[in-house]
Order: sequence, then structure tokens, then C-alpha cells
Amino acid sequence: QVQLVESGGGLVQAGGSLRLSCAASGRTFSRYAKGWFRQAPGKEREFVAAMTWSGGSTYYAGSVKGRFTISRDNAKNTVYLQMNSLKPEDTAVYYCAADPHIATTPTYDYWGQGTQVTVSS
Repeated sequence: QVQLVESGGGLVQAGGSLRLSCAASGRTFSRYAKGWFRQAPGKEREFVAAMTWSGGSTYYAGSVKGRFTISRDNAKNTVYLQMNSLKPEDTAVYYCAADPHIATTPTYDYWGQGTQVTVSS
């Protein structure tokens, strides 16, 4: 069983940066693929970024590639999403997720409660 808690969301102006954190409980978290997804009002949950359990491979949605970076700290059981050059269209609730298998679809077994990111123009 894995429990995930996101933090770091907030209100930022366009062009600004935020770093989201996702703290996990469970000794096996390091062996799970990690993902970040987001959901804007009236839209489906969409893939943002993901990392294999080893950290050897990362994947990004085209809309965030070059601006967002997923990373991890196994010692802290935490995964991060560094978001730079934020745009108003990045406004959404951001969720972290974990699963034995990496995917770009929201099929992960474990989810956090989400953290709101609002980018003003």
C-alpha cells in the first residue's frame, strides 16, 4: 500500500516557477514508477510527466517538455515536479501517482489528493 501527499501548489504569474512535491509512505515506493497528471475544470485528467522506478527514463507530455522536470529523492520517498515558464493553460489540479508499471494514461494504482496550480496572465 502506498499513500501519496502532494504539496507546493499555489498562485503564480505567467512565466514564473513552482515546484510540486509528492511525499509517499510505504517502503516499496522506490520500486514504483511515478507519474504526474493534471486536470483542469471540465477536462479529463491528462498526463504530464512520468519516471520509471529506476529513474533511468523520463517521459513528458509535449505541452510541458522543456519546461517541466520530474525528479525523485529516494531517501526522502519524494517525487518532484519542477515547473518553469508557467503558462495560464497550465492551470489545473496536479496529481502524483504511483504504479508498478509506467504509463502515460491515468491507470496508476495509487493517487494523491491533488494540489491546485493557478497561473495568472
